Amino acid sequence: MSRMVGTISRGLRAPIIREGDDLVSIVTQSVLDAAKEDGFALRDRDIVAMTEAIVARAQGNYATVDDIAADVRSKLGGGTVGVVFPILSRNRFAVCLRGIAKGCEKVVLVLSYPSDEVGNHLISPDAVDAKGVDPYKDVLTLERYRELFGYEKHPFTGVDYVEYYENLIRDCGAQVEIIFANDPRAVLAYTKDVLTCDIHTRQRSKRLLKAAGGERVFGLDDILTAPVNGSGYNPSYGLLGSNKATEDKVKLFPRDPSALVEAIQAKLLELTGKHVEVMVYGDGAFKDPVGKIWELADPVVSPAYTPGLEGTPNELKLKYLADNDFADLSGAALRDAIAGAIQKKDADLKGNMASEGTTPRRLTDLIGSLCDLTSGSGDKGTPIVYIQGYFDNYTTE
Repeated sequence: MSRMVGTISRGLRAPIIREGDDLVSIVTQSVLDAAKEDGFALRDRDIVAMTEAIVARAQGNYATVDDIAADVRSKLGGGTVGVVFPILSRNRFAVCLRGIAKGCEKVVLVLSYPSDEVGNHLISPDAVDAKGVDPYKDVLTLERYRELFGYEKHPFTGVDYVEYYENLIRDCGAQVEIIFANDPRAVLAYTKDVLTCDIHTRQRSKRLLKAAGGERVFGLDDILTAPVNGSGYNPSYGLLGSNKATEDKVKLFPRDPSALVEAIQAKLLELTGKHVEVMVYGDGAFKDPVGKIWELADPVVSPAYTPGLEGTPNELKLKYLADNDFADLSGAALRDAIAGAIQKKDADLKGNMASEGTTPRRLTDLIGSLCDLTSGSGDKGTPIVYIQGYFDNYTTE
C-alpha cells in the first residue's frame, strides 16, 4: 500500500453553455485544461461527469407555459383536471403548474401531507399526531386543513406553498379546489381526468387511478413527450426532471445523451490514450437529515453513462474483517491479511457477511451523489466533475 490518497472529486470550471454548443469539445478541453493547470494526470477508469443542465441547454430542450398548456388541454380535455401529488417547489413545479392551469378550466389540487414526495413539509408529523389526524385515511378540505394547522411556511423558503399554488392557479385563469390526501384515488370524487405529478411513485398512482375508474389518466412523464409547436420534449420523461428557466419557460430533462457520453469517452481516449468513464448526472439521491428533503426531484440520477459504470459496488467491509476474521492480528500482519482477502474476493459478494454494510446502490447513483455535492446547485461554476480513484481499493498501488 504505497498510495496514500484514495478517491478525489474535482469540480471543473467551464464556459457558460448555450444552445448548439459542442459539448464534446468543451468537456474534453475543460478536462485537459484542468489537468494541466492543477497538475494531475488522467488515468484509466477515471470518471468525467457533467450536469444534466448543460446537456439540456446545449440541446435547446426548452418548453413554454403555452406549450405545456396545449399538451395538457389536448390530453386531458381542458375541463376539470385533478393534479395529484406535486412536489412543493418554485423551481421544479411552479412553471409546470402555470402551464397545467392554463390548459384547463378548473384544477383540483391534491397535496400529500405532512410532506411531499421528496420531503418538503407542509406541516410537521408531530402536528398531525397532535390533531388526531390519520394521514393514511383522512382526506382534508382546504378549510379543514386551515382550521387544524393554520398557515405554515416552509422553514427554508418562507413560502406557504398551499397559498402560493392556490394563487398561482387563479392567476392563470383557472378555478381551484385543494384537498389533502395520501391516496391518489381521493381525487376521483371530484374528476375522472387526472394528471399525477409524483415522480418515483407515478406508475403506482396511475395504476390505482385507472383501476378505480379514472378515465383520462396521465403523469408528468406523459406531457411533452413529443414537440408541441416546435418546443423541446423528452420522449422518456416528459416534464419530469424539468427546471425553471424563466417565469414562462422550463428546461426539460435532456433527451437521450448516450451518444454524447460515448463521444466524449472516445475523444479523451484519442487525445490521451486513457479509457475514462463518462456520465451525465442530475439530483444525487441523498437526504438532508435536518431539513428532511430528499435531493431526488429528477426521475433518475443519471440518464446516460458509459458501460463501465454499470452495476453495483462489490466490496468487502474492512472493519468487519479487522474485527472478525483477523481479530488476532495487528500492524503489518493485519494489513497483509486484509490485502490478501481483497485480492481473493469473489466476483459477486452478495450474501457474504464480510460485505454486509457496504452501500447496496447502483454505481451511477452513488457517483451521481458525489458529483451533485461537488458541483452544488448555485454559483460554483463547476458543471463538470472529474473523479479519480473511485474504483481503487486498499491494495491499489
